[in-house]
Amino acid sequence: MELLTTNNVWMMICTALVFFMHLGFAFLEIGLTRQKNTINILFKNIFIITVGLLLYCIVGFNLMYPGEFNGFLGFAGFGLDAPLNDAGTLDLAYNEGYTYWTDFLFQGMFAATAATIVSGAVAERMKIGPFMVFTVIYVGLIYPIAGSWKWGGGFLQTLETPFYDFAGSTLVHSVGGWAALVAVCLLGARIGKLKDGKPQAIPGHNIPLATAGVFILWLGWFGFNGGSVLSADPELTSITLVTTCLAASAGGIVAALVSFIRFKNMDLTMFLNGILGGLVGITAGADQMSPTDAVLIGAIAGAIIVFAVSLIDRLKLDDPVGAIAVHLVCGIWGTLAVGLFGNLASGAQFASQLIGVASYAAICITSSFLIIFIIKKTVGIRVSEKEELEGLDAHEHGMDAYPDFRLNEH
Repeated sequence: MELLTTNNVWMMICTALVFFMHLGFAFLEIGLTRQKNTINILFKNIFIITVGLLLYCIVGFNLMYPGEFNGFLGFAGFGLDAPLNDAGTLDLAYNEGYTYWTDFLFQGMFAATAATIVSGAVAERMKIGPFMVFTVIYVGLIYPIAGSWKWGGGFLQTLETPFYDFAGSTLVHSVGGWAALVAVCLLGARIGKLKDGKPQAIPGHNIPLATAGVFILWLGWFGFNGGSVLSADPELTSITLVTTCLAASAGGIVAALVSFIRFKNMDLTMFLNGILGGLVGITAGADQMSPTDAVLIGAIAGAIIVFAVSLIDRLKLDDPVGAIAVHLVCGIWGTLAVGLFGNLASGAQFASQLIGVASYAAICITSSFLIIFIIKKTVGIRVSEKEELEGLDAHEHGMDAYPDFRLNEH
């Protein structure tokens, strides 16, 4: 009982840290975009976590953890139904690490993250209504079904060499990243992003706020990865936090250095996204890596960020916060890295990691395309030119985030 209490308290602390990450995402997204869209971004981020938890309660949790199922799709019923013992009280033997209620809340915090990733990529030009519809379907149905394939004991878990994703480089970050890529392709670039076919920088209005967001996200990753140990095991939680922090540090430093070599300037935003890329990259195998492995994985993620951002620009895709480079590209890298570094490294493991990446690409690209394309052809997904130029805050919300201070923005 004492061990259960200790483990459960640790899991609840980690749950709170993952919840805190949503503030970090909001700050980062606000800081890297223009002030005229601040209310819109805040509204989306608040909507994601609130509706996400409700949907995960109603259908998501039992879609993701259905018990016995065919490995692809299962459903244990609507709502939450805690396991009870013969005395009618909560069965503490549910799991040696935590209670049923803690399990739901911890997993629920992860569920909303996928839609948050999409929010950043479509910022400043997507209608709020269609985004809300997309969030309901993607978080309520697609994410938990995809999650069941591995974390729910589905077909990826039953491969001869099981696919491995410790805390969600693919299951959380790439699931959001694939949808972000599809949404950006269907939306098109913001007005002013492309001039004579060449991408132009559209500076964010509050880089200090974006920096605060990254620090909050880094702190939240203590819960994201540390909680994924699913107990307060001293050795496993400790090494997981060490590898997480080392990968973040290496990612930031290498992204800053590579960016300086390529562009001859000390780009803070690239430094920040390098940190996030390192965090996403280590998430798939944080518990299986040595400190040296973590530094290498983070460093490679940091370099990948610089080239991925440039590639996305060359493809004329407009991603205001770098979500595709950070969450999709580094998510794929981190997932494949499990087969190259650490305790599980082998040819068979690498092959399983490839199968996992391909499987999630298939469900996420297909589902997000169908959802967004249907919305685009029915009610439309993009605001008018006038609304975009004047800001979504005024037109979608009738509010101004900074009523006493306004920059001249275009």
